[in-house]
Amino acid sequence: MITAGIDVGSKNIHVVILRDEELVGRWVVASGFEQAEAAWRALEGAAGDAGITVEDVDYTVGTGVGRKSVDFVDHRVTEIAADARGAYRLIPDARTVIDVGADEARAIRIDETGKVLDFAVNEKCAAGAGVFVEAMSRALEVSLQEFGEMSARSKESIPMNAQCTVFAESEVVSLIHNNVPKHDIAKACHDAMAGRVAAMARRAGLEEEKVVLGGGVALNMGFVKALQETLSIGEITVLPDPEFLGALGAAIIGAEKGAGTTAGLGKQPQGA
Repeated sequence: MITAGIDVGSKNIHVVILRDEELVGRWVVASGFEQAEAAWRALEGAAGDAGITVEDVDYTVGTGVGRKSVDFVDHRVTEIAADARGAYRLIPDARTVIDVGADEARAIRIDETGKVLDFAVNEKCAAGAGVFVEAMSRALEVSLQEFGEMSARSKESIPMNAQCTVFAESEVVSLIHNNVPKHDIAKACHDAMAGRVAAMARRAGLEEEKVVLGGGVALNMGFVKALQETLSIGEITVLPDPEFLGALGAAIIGAEKGAGTTAGLGKQPQGA
């Protein structure tokens, strides 16, 4: 059986294709204004990566903040359900799953079977998600990769008082004018973001024995280091290909939901 998981985020759309629950293809495209069309293109890309066509896909599951805009899927699940299923498949002894994406972060507590026990989501504030990092790196006029790397080199702890991305950007400019080294400013940004994410994880009921991290921000070594230090739990396990966590979980759910059904792709979106 071939299943596809489509994670429709505010910035990017990730697609994973499984054949008999083995990953055979994946793709990512920018969400843009026409999410349904972008999702179809991402599905076509993932199908091509798997060496198949979209018509070969038996069952599709949508997830992500824009999942309702994708009308050709067979089923939809929340980001919480998709993240939990994907993380449990990758790391069966995971107990706390943290996913930090472009505009949202969430923490999920799961049991030994992968069942969701509790979760928390950031309060619609970009200061706890990836766009905050992007804004701060722009203020420092460095790339995202350089922003993360220079932060990991810093030994200083400079508090950031701003609780909003706009005000934090002004605070960064003030630090620059005060000749604070860029790597120390980068660390201050990551520490502030890590503090918000850690507080959210504790609201979900942090299980310290196995914390795993997914989402695109998991690729930022500066943030990972800051979160690890803030949580004071030893090592955080960064999931393989963390940005595809939601899509993977959705595809796995698709394999379970689609077993024994005759479902297939719905109507292709107009203009795709």
